[in-house]
Amino acid sequence: MIQKNSKIVEKLRNDELVVCTKLNITDAIPAEIAAYAGFDCVWVDMEHVPVDYSQIRNVILAAKARGTETIVRTPRGAYSNLIRPLEMDAEAIMVPHVMSGKDAEEVAYYTKFYPIGRRPLDGGNSDGMYCLMDLPEYFKYSNEQKLTIVQIEDIEAYEQIEEIASVPGIDMLFFGPADFAHSLGLAHDMGNKKICEARKRVAEVARRHGKLAGTVGNKANVGELYNMGYRLVNVGADVIALGNYYTDIIKTIDEVKKSLKG
Repeated sequence: MIQKNSKIVEKLRNDELVVCTKLNITDAIPAEIAAYAGFDCVWVDMEHVPVDYSQIRNVILAAKARGTETIVRTPRGAYSNLIRPLEMDAEAIMVPHVMSGKDAEEVAYYTKFYPIGRRPLDGGNSDGMYCLMDLPEYFKYSNEQKLTIVQIEDIEAYEQIEEIASVPGIDMLFFGPADFAHSLGLAHDMGNKKICEARKRVAEVARRHGKLAGTVGNKANVGELYNMGYRLVNVGADVIALGNYYTDIIKTIDEVKKSLKG
């Protein structure tokens, strides 16, 4: 008895483009809407968003019910922060601000089972089918069908990118351009040549080490990013969508109000 294989993992290993969108509203409804719209997966955030694990669990279940999958960006800290989303059967975790090869080794150690790492073992949760999955199957399923993603978003990490990319058990390097620009003092200049060059290099190093590459993008550059080597691209966010939609409504109504005064 074994879990169904991850659809996004299959796509990534077939060199296909996987598109996700970020959810700051950690609720089932935005996840369902994203799934109905056709996104391959949703990205929920525990680094910046005040959210608890029961909310994350609801998003994972809602996404699965509508045929899509979930990436959880974890907070930094105890190993439990890394493995709980996996035990809730998220398809991937994304670890922010990994700074060095040693840092990446610790992430892999706690998120992959033997023989890759020493992830703490339970098996009595959703990803282990509540102890209905045999341990050898559970180890194989988890190591092969759950992605460990580390974010390259600091100059310190960029300077050790070869060491990070060479760590067994790290499946994907995810380039975060905003924080990377911030680390260079260039947050005001996202189009700077240094940031563009770094984005290209992260994808190149990932592929050379047999890793996947992910980043954030938009509708206009997703093809360019794919050709650059990125196979996971996040496009958009729920709060941006709502902000733009509501702003457009008010702008239109304000124009109507002006005409009414005449």
